[in-house]
Amino acid sequence: MMTAIGESSLVNLDHGNTAGPDSRGLFQQRATWGSLAERMDPATAARLFFQRLVALSGWETMTPSAAASAVQINADPEHYAPFFAPATDVVTALTASAGGACGVGGGDAVGLAQQLVTAADNGQLRGLVPDHLKEIRWIATGQTVPDCGIDTRILQVMVLAVNQFHQVGVSDINRKCTGQLLGAGTQSSHWINGGGGAVDFYSLGGRSLTGADGQSLRLIGLLDPIMPPGARIGQADCRREAGINLALLHFTPFDDTCNHLHLDVAFTADPMTVG
Repeated sequence: MMTAIGESSLVNLDHGNTAGPDSRGLFQQRATWGSLAERMDPATAARLFFQRLVALSGWETMTPSAAASAVQINADPEHYAPFFAPATDVVTALTASAGGACGVGGGDAVGLAQQLVTAADNGQLRGLVPDHLKEIRWIATGQTVPDCGIDTRILQVMVLAVNQFHQVGVSDINRKCTGQLLGAGTQSSHWINGGGGAVDFYSLGGRSLTGADGQSLRLIGLLDPIMPPGARIGQADCRREAGINLALLHFTPFDDTCNHLHLDVAFTADPMTVG
């Protein structure tokens, strides 16, 4: 979407310019990309773009603009950066709220935890050391372990992540349960109010996260329309350094280390919007 806005303002152009007289379509693809019919068909043109993107070594770690510039052979790696925010707005408006709500699940903590246990047993949900997945297993069996609970909304977020990405890695949930004194320590959203009001994802879809990568941005886009106001999303500085400025509806962004994606609901009591 960002690339198409930057190339054609989302107009399926039947002409090129002085630099590329044979450029056509939403992506202004030249004759070497495919036939005229292929380049003028939006779905096919997008497929051609993504084929070249995934063939680009290291594209997952590039900023969106730099990756698009490499595919489009644009000498300016920041050419598409101004179009990222409007592209996010378009994609969010068309897909995120409906798709996100459908993958969240209801508000039954035991049922949500049971779904996550199934995912863990299938290898779709993985943890690190110390093991936070045991917190989910206790909830799934109906146990109430002191200081080891998980906010139902965090369970909903994890269910959505598994449903959307199929391979999910979680590094932190309830630090009071494990006794971890990291970052803000006992003031951390992982610790306060008995803990369990936050989750840290270290991978989505089998890819490591920085908070500014494509997988992180996709999850943020899916969740933002359905999160309660006051929910927080980390790694704002990581996105800022990558030239990414998100137009968020409900999430409040804050700075955090660039080796995961943090999300919390520890400072709001409102429910998620799932219907």
